[in-house]
Amino acid sequence: MIYLLEDDNGIRELVLYTLNSSGMEAKGFGHPEAFWSALEERVPDLLLLDIMLPEEDGLTILGKLRRDPDTMRLPVLLLTAKGTEYDKVVGLDAGADDYLAKPFGMMELLARIRALLRRSNSEYSPDEIRYRELSVSPSHHQVLVHGQNVDLTFKEFELLQLFAKHPNVIFSREKLLNVLWGCDYDGESRTVDVHIASLRQKLGDCGSYIETVRGIGYRLGGGSR
Repeated sequence: MIYLLEDDNGIRELVLYTLNSSGMEAKGFGHPEAFWSALEERVPDLLLLDIMLPEEDGLTILGKLRRDPDTMRLPVLLLTAKGTEYDKVVGLDAGADDYLAKPFGMMELLARIRALLRRSNSEYSPDEIRYRELSVSPSHHQVLVHGQNVDLTFKEFELLQLFAKHPNVIFSREKLLNVLWGCDYDGESRTVDVHIASLRQKLGDCGSYIETVRGIGYRLGGGSR
């Protein structure tokens, strides 16, 4: 089940029609109050969330979802008319897993949704992955820095897990897009840079473990600051 919280009737009807026509079960809401009521009945597999909403803005809603144990790992794709780099960073820092600026094409939306659902439905190895002062637990979806828990978005966790499984391996931006966003993802490589910047910030001094390899991409292999 996919929930869509979007107050624009035209966009909401088009997205729901596209999802249902593609074989996905979806339900739309024009106001946060209706969304919260539905969430009490059922937690969806993914949420498409508009930022500019009546009653309560999308970032406030996202914050509440991330503080609730029942929805803290719910994949969230932001839909918004704001498309600047700053707006994207704000959305990702607030806990969004991906970001799509209006106007967007339905094929790109479907690609983003499929990629998020693939990642959220993947089965991970239960083994703990350690790198210096960093610990990644795929089975518990947990990250520890110096023994302290760090909250990451779904996409940030996927990035870190990939790096931790392959230390010192250089990943190009295009490779990261293909692996984590899906081979049919047609986004810009800047998306990777924004996620990396947010991940580094959340990891604190261990953020320096993620090195930028000029002209190529990123790898896990740096030292502490």
